[in-house]
Amino acid sequence: MKTETLSIPAALAMLVMLPLPVLAQPPTAEQLVAGMEDTLWSESNHGRFTMRVESEYWIRTLELEAWMDRPEHTLVRIHAPKKEAGIGSLRIGDAMWNYLPKVDRTIKIPPSMMLQPWMGSNFSNDDLVKESSFVDDYTHELVETEETGEVPVYRIVSTPRPDAAVVWSRLEFRVRADAIPVSVAYYGAREQVVKRMTYDQIQSLGGRRIPTRWTMVDADNPESRTVITVQSIEYDLPLDDEIFSLRRLRNPQ
Repeated sequence: MKTETLSIPAALAMLVMLPLPVLAQPPTAEQLVAGMEDTLWSESNHGRFTMRVESEYWIRTLELEAWMDRPEHTLVRIHAPKKEAGIGSLRIGDAMWNYLPKVDRTIKIPPSMMLQPWMGSNFSNDDLVKESSFVDDYTHELVETEETGEVPVYRIVSTPRPDAAVVWSRLEFRVRADAIPVSVAYYGAREQVVKRMTYDQIQSLGGRRIPTRWTMVDADNPESRTVITVQSIEYDLPLDDEIFSLRRLRNPQ
């Protein structure tokens, strides 16, 4: 007899719907962060996105396609505008490469540059290809519960594990009880917020409810922001290893 396994978001959603006498404890901080990552990425995914980069002086929009096979592989490809079409970023494990088709050059990105902006946006290289894992690289503490909305929202403070190769001194998440993220604040070495991500416009895509607009804003310059909008996405696909290769990075066909 075949046994079906519920995903983390589905399991958390079922917990929320249980009668209060049955649900004695809220989900743990680690369960909520793991559920958030699963909601956004699952084990594998393939999607199309728009990225709108806004500054005080200009606005530019990119059309992206991305494949992810967690936890080791990510490929992001730019399709438009024409002058940047074909540019790609590939991650295999802790190694990352960018491909520039105009000069037919593949550049390996050193670890010291993982926090540099990707294509001039407010997202870093690490944000785009997800080298670090919130669950694996941080310890998590549930510090507050908000009961004012559709479902409870939990505030979680996450601090780096001693051996984790991360730069944020801490992260603060707000995650709904159904594992849909609300926001993430990134703290630097001086314990000040460096940037903040907010998630909204929840819709059903890829067979699940997800936030389809992700906005990253610099804390010291609110006019500098990048908005990613999910146009389409599929989850838990069998992705060929060939997708995540330097040959495929250089040759989209």
